[in-house]
Amino acid sequence: MIFAARIEGRYVGRMLPTLRQLQYLKLLAEHASFSRAAEAAHVSQPALSAGVQELEKILGAPVVERTRGNVQLTAVGAEAVKRAEDILGRAEDLVEAAHNAGRPLTGRFRLGIIPTVAPFLLPATLPGLKTAYPALRLFIREDLTPRLVAGLKAGQLDAAVIALPYDAPGIDHARIGDDEIFAAAPAGHALATAGAVEAGSLRAEDLILLEDGHCLRDQALAAFDIKAPRGEDVFAATSLHTLVQMVGSGLGVSFLPAMAVRAGLADTPSVVVRSITPRNAGPAPSREIVVAWRTGSSRATEARLLADAMRLD
Repeated sequence: MIFAARIEGRYVGRMLPTLRQLQYLKLLAEHASFSRAAEAAHVSQPALSAGVQELEKILGAPVVERTRGNVQLTAVGAEAVKRAEDILGRAEDLVEAAHNAGRPLTGRFRLGIIPTVAPFLLPATLPGLKTAYPALRLFIREDLTPRLVAGLKAGQLDAAVIALPYDAPGIDHARIGDDEIFAAAPAGHALATAGAVEAGSLRAEDLILLEDGHCLRDQALAAFDIKAPRGEDVFAATSLHTLVQMVGSGLGVSFLPAMAVRAGLADTPSVVVRSITPRNAGPAPSREIVVAWRTGSSRATEARLLADAMRLD
């Protein structure tokens, strides 16, 4: 394709990369191999190599360093992949929107969701969603927030259920609802007595937390103004289920979201759940659950419909 730019009264023709060339580069970055990238693209290796070479001519710089048995992106290539992911994501949005014009939440919809929400929100909302939108084919990916946000920006996901606060430029969202955060202590612990737990009574050295990377960990610590303990100074759990077992074993105190408590995750005599009284008579600590999507996505209307269907309040 040719781009004609008017500069000082003259038109200068400039070749632009094709979507196919950008797709080849993206696959090459993912597989770090010409043969595997060609297989993923369903083309021959010479065809993919020729497409990448043509892209390099258009950009005027190499995008990959070719060494024996190894393919590595150059600085130009890394930047090109970043921009290609956005371009390809928007092109996929265009095709999907055209196919489903006038029929929201029809066909494929790729939804990410964080692990501290998925086991509790999905069973409660998926049946109703299927009834309301019977032609919807929902593909669900459970992962941590940073990788879900990266997937949105790369066009690998259409929307994602995440928890705020979380700083994610270039991402819009629609509210599902608030999810209060509770304290969970072993039975017999000083904090397991009747009544709410005072925020100031929680100490970093007493805590069992989810592994670093879970947004609930950071949100709970921020809500109580507790400095994150060093990795060697705290027990870390891989999931909320493991975390409850660790609390019940008397290893320490932790935090649980209301949706997990309502689902019965802490229904065991060895664990006591208490509400938390915040400092300065502020609102109870909570996180906001939202459906997020890439700014400018053509699936934004459908993401908002999804948020309405999953509403907590």
